[in-house]
Amino acid sequence: MTVYFDKPGRQNTGEVARLALERAKDLGIDYIVVASNTGYTARHFLGKIPHLVCVTHHVGFKEPGFDEMGRETREELKRSGAEILTTTHLFGNVERAVTNKFGGLYPGGIISNTLRMFSQGTKVAVEIAVMALDAGLIPYGKPVIAVGGSGGGADTALVLVPSHAKTIFDTEILEVICKPRRPKE
Repeated sequence: MTVYFDKPGRQNTGEVARLALERAKDLGIDYIVVASNTGYTARHFLGKIPHLVCVTHHVGFKEPGFDEMGRETREELKRSGAEILTTTHLFGNVERAVTNKFGGLYPGGIISNTLRMFSQGTKVAVEIAVMALDAGLIPYGKPVIAVGGSGGGADTALVLVPSHAKTIFDTEILEVICKPRRPKE
């Protein structure tokens, strides 16, 4: 049964983690992929799942050359068994540069905005699962749980079988564990 939160945001992170971990146990899923730029969300899962993949913003997302996840946090998460993926975002690649310079909207932006109709966290969860698969950090063709949010925490968890970026429309969202009732505040 899907749990709906009254509002999107960080305040839901603890409950998202509890629900995602519970569903992983029920379904025998060993891989959880989380979006976490500071380690806040990732820490809710450390030591509680056999395989934790933490996907961060790419270096330079906030400002040129800046890595939002500091070296100490990155090392702490790795020591605790998490794998860290810091790379260009699937939906924010070179298309964003073209959109910013020349205007218009391209396929990645259309997919992003379509997923945002469910919630920002839904967009993030799908995106990071595909990114983790493309990086070889999760198994192909197997269900995983992906956790995303609206910035600074988690408010959405999905069970999905991601496909590679080049075949993204083969991605299957199997279950919505939780999400905000309204996609925007």
